[in-house]
Amino acid sequence: MGAILIISILLVSLGGAFVALAQGPGGPGGGFMGPGMMGSWGMSMGWPGMIFMWLFWVLIIVGLILLIRWLLQSIRESRPATRASPGSRALDILAERYARGEIDREEYEQKKQDLMV
Repeated sequence: MGAILIISILLVSLGGAFVALAQGPGGPGGGFMGPGMMGSWGMSMGWPGMIFMWLFWVLIIVGLILLIRWLLQSIRESRPATRASPGSRALDILAERYARGEIDREEYEQKKQDLMV
């Protein structure tokens, strides 16, 4: 979950950088573009233009987040299977101790039951 948050913050930051670069050297409406040119295309189209502009960027960002989540999930699924339970390492150690003769069968069964709960 933390990786998704970091990637989302990175994407938003990159989006801000692209907006700043698109504005040109003189800021919005300045520089190479005069007033009324494409430098203020969202405002010249009115409220519907602004809504569609925001909707476009929201869809792009959501699409990127879903793509990244899908990629991370496919990477996790392609890894070799590991043991499901976190206590399985303890069970392995217990079985090794029993195999070496450090504990008897009664103690092994009791500790195994304790770990299974």
